Amino acid sequence: MATVSMPCAAVLIDLDGTLVDSAPDIVGAASRMLADLGSPPLPFATVAGFIGRGVPNLVRRVLETAHLAKRVDAADAMALFHRHYADTNGRLGTVFPGVEAGLDALRRDGYRLACVTNKPRALAVPLLAMTGLAAHLEVLVAGDSIAQMKPDPEPLRHACRLLDVDAAQAVLVGDSPVDVQAARAAGMPVCLVRYGYAGPGGPAALGADALIDSLEALPALLAPARLAPAA
Repeated sequence: MATVSMPCAAVLIDLDGTLVDSAPDIVGAASRMLADLGSPPLPFATVAGFIGRGVPNLVRRVLETAHLAKRVDAADAMALFHRHYADTNGRLGTVFPGVEAGLDALRRDGYRLACVTNKPRALAVPLLAMTGLAAHLEVLVAGDSIAQMKPDPEPLRHACRLLDVDAAQAVLVGDSPVDVQAARAAGMPVCLVRYGYAGPGGPAALGADALIDSLEALPALLAPARLAPAA
C-alpha cells in the first residue's frame, strides 16, 4: 500500500454492521411495522440489505418490497417504525467480536475515535450507551447531526473538525458501499470489515483500500502500512 503524506491520527467508524450487529433490532422493528399495516414480514436478509442509507430509505424500501407504498403514507409508516425501534434498539443485536478490544488498542495507540453513522441521533446515542461503546468514542456524527448523510463526504469532514484533525489524517472503517463512496469523496482511505451489510458481492467487490476480519486487526494495519486512498 502507498504511504500517506500525513500520519493517521483519527479513525472514523461506522455503527450498524461495523461496530454493532443491529440488523436484528432493525428487522424486528420493520416486521412489527408491517404487522401493524396488515402485511406479513419480509425475509430477514431482504430488510438487512436496506440498512445503511438511513431510516427513511429503509422504510421506503420495505414498503415498496411489501407492495404497500401506494396505499400507505410514508410518514405514518415512519412513525410506526420509530415506535417499534425504540423498543428493539440495542435489545436484539450484539457488538461484533473484537470491537471492544480493537477500540481499546486504537485508544492506547493514541488515535482519536469518532462514530459516523446514518442512524438518527435519538437511536444512535442509546445504542452506543447500552452496548458500552460510547465510552470508547470521542465524537458521534449521526444521520441527523448535519444536513448531509453518507455517502456525502461532509459527515466525515464534520467529524474531523470536531476532533480537530485534518481529514488527510483520518481513515474510515465501515462495511458498505455507502462508506466507500463517502471516503472516496472525502479523499481519505477506507477499510471495510469482512462481516456486516456489504450487499451483493460482499466487501471484496467494493474496492476498499483494505479488508479486515476484526477491528482488532486495525492498529497493526495502520501503524506500519499507513493506508492511502486508491487513486
